[in-house]
Amino acid sequence: MGNVIGIDIGGTNLRAAILDEKHNLITKFKMDNEVAMGPEYNLGKLIAKIDNEWNDFKVKAIGIGCPGPLDIRNGIIINPPNLKGWEGFEIKKYFEKHFKLPVAVNNDANVAAYSEAKVGSAAGAESVYYITLSTGVGGGFIYKDEIISGFNSIAAEVCNMIINEDDYSHSGLNKGGLEGQCSGIAIARVASEKLGVAVSTKYVFEEAERGNKFCQYILNNWTINVAKAIANIIVTVDPEVIVLGGSVILNNRSYLSKIIEEVKLRVFEGANIQIKIAEIGEDTGLIGAGLLAASL
Repeated sequence: MGNVIGIDIGGTNLRAAILDEKHNLITKFKMDNEVAMGPEYNLGKLIAKIDNEWNDFKVKAIGIGCPGPLDIRNGIIINPPNLKGWEGFEIKKYFEKHFKLPVAVNNDANVAAYSEAKVGSAAGAESVYYITLSTGVGGGFIYKDEIISGFNSIAAEVCNMIINEDDYSHSGLNKGGLEGQCSGIAIARVASEKLGVAVSTKYVFEEAERGNKFCQYILNNWTINVAKAIANIIVTVDPEVIVLGGSVILNNRSYLSKIIEEVKLRVFEGANIQIKIAEIGEDTGLIGAGLLAASL
């Protein structure tokens, strides 16, 4: 028994938290991630703060959520688009060497999925598929309390799932891929191109609410594209619960019913479809990373 540390690595911030034996978050902090300065500089700052402020806590393990793609088995960062210059960094060994504790590393979306499956909106379900709809799009699949990563550590990386014939490619991903079509960036991109002026994702949703037919059309296509991805997931792994998280859906929850309606049009009649909104909020990565550490 003992406390665990959960670490959430993002392209903008580095966050860390301590969870107690009952998975309650005791304390947390965040700091800027100066990505261009490299992993050792930034993670060194993080470790120094942990050493200085949490030295009195008895910690048994550390869990880390990090943007993919990763070599999950060996805890190595491969080439995440928002961590340029961190390619090939052996993050698991780096933390193990300093803390002399067991360390688990996994994709940030997998870690978020793990938290929702264990203590969030899908707690108690046998199989849970999590999709984050935010600046980007990510996914994670949990089966019988285990993160399913796949042979190449890319299972559930739905960002690259092809959902239509659009020629647009986002960050080198597949043309017509889910992230290029359904992320917050995608919504703003499509609207800006059509309007001939730069607009935000928030603007599109607000204008649709005010009755703007053009914005309503864009968001109708968005719900259909999200539904296509979910329908593909259902016929592939048939999860008991699908959880949608990320700022785009969390700030626009009224679209859940439309997404569910569109999904039902694309799966076998009579299928039991459960799609829920994520419950934990901004700490999902920290809690998931802590839960990952607790499983060691």
